Amino acid sequence: MVHPTITPALFYRDARAALDFLQKAFGFEMELLIEDEHGGLQHSQMRYGDGLIMVGTEWDESRRSPASLKGRNTQTTHVQLRGQTADDHCAIARAAGADIVMEPADQFYGDRTYQARDPEGHIWSFSEPVRHVTPADWDRETGLRTWARDGYGKD
Repeated sequence: MVHPTITPALFYRDARAALDFLQKAFGFEMELLIEDEHGGLQHSQMRYGDGLIMVGTEWDESRRSPASLKGRNTQTTHVQLRGQTADDHCAIARAAGADIVMEPADQFYGDRTYQARDPEGHIWSFSEPVRHVTPADWDRETGLRTWARDGYGKD
């Protein structure tokens, strides 16, 4: 099992329900599941393309689901779609019970993106590239000023 350099960990009150939802709504696949001697979930990992997330239960005061924090999020998780449009992915997510907080829309940087909230309040964004735009292009279009490690405006 190869791990990406960075892997987010998300905490849920009901991690087993979250695993099922993330598979049905967002297309994640189970990679690893560890249970204790009583069948309690200890750790799990799910994969989407070459990305990986860890999904676990709340286990102390600093590791909580947004459902335990009045819906507060300190981060969101972004997924770059592969082989599926944002509109199609959004329709599947909606049918599986995701709360769509931003409908699919084209963005200045060339992606079509939507945002969804899962049943415990985690906010997710999903996007697909729909047009090639350089930083120089979007700066002209938006008035932003962009710095890029590989050089401003390079393709």
